[in-house]
Amino acid sequence: MAINWFPGHMHKARKEIAELMPQIDLIIEVLDARLPFSSENPLVPKLRGDTPCIKILNKSDLADPELTKQWQAYLEQENGVKTIALTQKNKAEVRTLLDLAKTMVPKTPLRALILGIPNVGKSTLINTLAGRTIAKTGNEPAVTKSQQRIRLEDHIVLHDTPGFLWPKLSPEECGFRLAISGAIKDTVVEYEEVALFAADYLLNAYPNEVMKRYGLDELPHDDIALMDAIAAKRGAMRRGGIADLHKVSEILLHEFRAGTLGPMTLETPELVEKEKAEQAIRDEKEAEEKKRKEENKAARKKRRKRNS
Repeated sequence: MAINWFPGHMHKARKEIAELMPQIDLIIEVLDARLPFSSENPLVPKLRGDTPCIKILNKSDLADPELTKQWQAYLEQENGVKTIALTQKNKAEVRTLLDLAKTMVPKTPLRALILGIPNVGKSTLINTLAGRTIAKTGNEPAVTKSQQRIRLEDHIVLHDTPGFLWPKLSPEECGFRLAISGAIKDTVVEYEEVALFAADYLLNAYPNEVMKRYGLDELPHDDIALMDAIAAKRGAMRRGGIADLHKVSEILLHEFRAGTLGPMTLETPELVEKEKAEQAIRDEKEAEEKKRKEENKAARKKRRKRNS
């Protein structure tokens, strides 16, 4: 199942950002530290051009600290990009972002544009930087619906924008990770499929943490077995001793999002590079199949015209 979510207001946001870009000195892109690649919008490089960029690995307290360091090194290979890992629980740490911005662009006034996918914590970050409640926050995606301009200290003007995704999430695995994190509304995804994807990854990447959290004596052999084990431990069973898959899915996803499973990251640079290569092969095959069908259609049309 491929997951995509691109409401109309996101298309509008992309157009508005493109129009605003000539006025901007610095891009600030807020990423989810648990999925830095999947939460990185591939449209941003096209929009920013040569404009300097700070990529914030937000919610770093919920992510695997060693993998966060790997992701920072990976992302900073791109020209003009610096990274900073933040947790919004530490307000003093958040404000170091302003120092980095001034170092990268020593200009007064400095016009910065802050971008981020839905539910990545962008609005909370803005409120911390401003020292007051300006941006509306919420624990569901697509809370911010329009642009606003915020004046910060040190003559920094921050342009806020609605969080937006992109029309086709690729590789396909990105859509699942975004859904796990809550960046895509639960109402537009198959909840159980998303939870099974999470279960399979966590079994392989964080087996000890999973066993400890759910009080398991032995590691389940696959995703279904893990869901069954969690159901038995948490009383999420239906009549006949069958696991309530939807209820178990809620337990697993909500606990991951809250960080109660421990600091975890859903992807590594190596894994993403592998998935990108596999997706490129799938895309090439799809393009070849589409071309073949179009050629066959054209040939049939030509034959019908010749025989008429």
